[in-house]
Amino acid sequence: MTESQISRFAENYGDSVGRDLTEYGALWEQSVADLPGFWRAVWDHFALDTIAAAPLEDGDDAVLADRDMPGARWFPGVELNYVDAVLANSGLEGAAIVGITEDGTRTEISWAELPGLVGAVARTLAEAGVGRGDVVAAYLPDVPETVIAFLATASLGALWSGCGQDYAPEGAAGRMAQLAPKVLFSSSGYRYNGKDVDKRADSEELAVLLGVSTHIVVGESVDGAVSWDEATADRTRPVEPVKVPFDHPLWVLFSSGTTGKPKGIVHGHGGVVLEHLKAAGLHSDLRPGSVFFWQTALSWMMWNFQAAGLLVGARIVTYSGSPLYPDADTLWRIVADEKVTYFGTSPGQLQASRKAGLRPGADHDLSALEALGSTGSTLAADLFTWVDDNVAAGLPISSISGGTDVVSAFAGGSTGVPVVAGELSVRYLGVALESWSPQAKPLIGEVGEMVISAPMPSMPVHFWDDPDGERYRKAYFAHEWDAVDVPTVWRHGDWVTVTDRGSLIIHGRSDATLNRNGIRMGSADIYEVVEGISEIAEAFVLGVDGPGGEYWMPLFVTLVPGAELTDELTAQIASQVKTRLSARHVPDEVIVAPGIPHTRTGKKLEVPVTAILAGRTEVSIDPKSVDDYSLIDWYAEQGRTHRG
Repeated sequence: MTESQISRFAENYGDSVGRDLTEYGALWEQSVADLPGFWRAVWDHFALDTIAAAPLEDGDDAVLADRDMPGARWFPGVELNYVDAVLANSGLEGAAIVGITEDGTRTEISWAELPGLVGAVARTLAEAGVGRGDVVAAYLPDVPETVIAFLATASLGALWSGCGQDYAPEGAAGRMAQLAPKVLFSSSGYRYNGKDVDKRADSEELAVLLGVSTHIVVGESVDGAVSWDEATADRTRPVEPVKVPFDHPLWVLFSSGTTGKPKGIVHGHGGVVLEHLKAAGLHSDLRPGSVFFWQTALSWMMWNFQAAGLLVGARIVTYSGSPLYPDADTLWRIVADEKVTYFGTSPGQLQASRKAGLRPGADHDLSALEALGSTGSTLAADLFTWVDDNVAAGLPISSISGGTDVVSAFAGGSTGVPVVAGELSVRYLGVALESWSPQAKPLIGEVGEMVISAPMPSMPVHFWDDPDGERYRKAYFAHEWDAVDVPTVWRHGDWVTVTDRGSLIIHGRSDATLNRNGIRMGSADIYEVVEGISEIAEAFVLGVDGPGGEYWMPLFVTLVPGAELTDELTAQIASQVKTRLSARHVPDEVIVAPGIPHTRTGKKLEVPVTAILAGRTEVSIDPKSVDDYSLIDWYAEQGRTHRG
């Protein structure tokens, strides 16, 4: 077997510091104890001097000049471009990007074609007046053209911001209009759940709402727009990316915006390149010859991370369509057909596969598959077991915790580290993650607040339209502990246990904690138990404070087709929670719901719905940020009924 990248990195890094770093725990400890030395080692491992304007200078200050958070100054003298890191692999053979649509249409773009295609679109953008610091917006599905449009934008030093076409024009404009983009990329439509979705009118409306000067359309063009064929007509001259400072903005991602205007989160070229090379190359062992497929959408940060496959020379697979149409086997067929080596998905898709009785390993040739990733919510222990029994025995599973905030992961799996069901195997290299008590003391083996106590290169450069940085500080750094003189740390808002083996267990959002009679429990623990019951499609548990110390803890469930909420099923739910978790966290009642409300990226709306159930009138949820806003009225009625 080929030596893993992380083992080779550990050997070379260990030699440079005079330590044996072959054991992951020692490697992680060294990486956070010496941030400048570690990130210089990453720089050298991936030969980034070859794409920088000048070689990296000696000394720690050349890597990390100021480590205060917020405002750490990474690689202050470096100039580079994300696209140079991608095109360093353009001499590889075969496909760089493969696109699959729901109807089975397959397209591919070779490595050899990539520089010309990106160059053609970059020139089209430049002719439209786009240059360094300008913004380009995208309203597109997950197709190869989207990746090309992003690379062309970044090559000019312009900022990219994308939104999936499941958003209505007003919802998309609520995010991207604040950026005042010059150009809009859109698609004439896509196919989803067996139906063709025409987005021409919506695309035209969004172009007007954004006030763009140029509109480029993939697919059937619209009046006044530039067609994709026109935008890519001249492929004779390869792209020449503009060198920009390390922290020059690369893209703007958005917070969910469920209870206010979505925050524009800005990340820089250099920080993203380094973090994504580390995560994709070292932790995921992606390399030339790898095939990387993470089912995602443009509104989710995993789309941005999927592009990281190109940074390490892997082939990436895009998919536009429903992950469950015509059935739950759809993605597994793609994994087999494309000989995917790293498949990324969600707990929901794995749960749907399990409840459909699928046996992907028996029904498909998955011999190329080397690892499986999962994120979006906590991956329950029984789904680890299902993958082991039904996909491939011993397949490494990487349950990942990270987010839009750092467009990377804090923790997950890593090549060569054993997997324990229900756990995230490691804290990622260079991530000083700790679990803190209310007194700001690090905890081992106990539930605490997840904090990051040292900077990461891909922490936001800033928030959009936040000139004094106040919104940025308030989002992550403005917190109070029960102790004085606490150093500034990043508080991520999750309950976490760090085990004595260095692995992690995520218990759910700390701002949606179930706290009955002083006993705290994360909602993720409840979901793992309840959603493991075959009749339950999805669960939604909330803890609602009422007058006079009243505490109401309802469990809302959706059922699989044909199932009913009988007294026996209710008793089974109570028994499972009591015996596997805590007698104090048996729900007060189980209620069948017409659906569970999520953000557009699939996260359950625990915090705002809890407030609505409590009757708090100041709560306002942006309808455009919710997958099915009609559900909110139903939950509000449940709260009114309970309050009498």
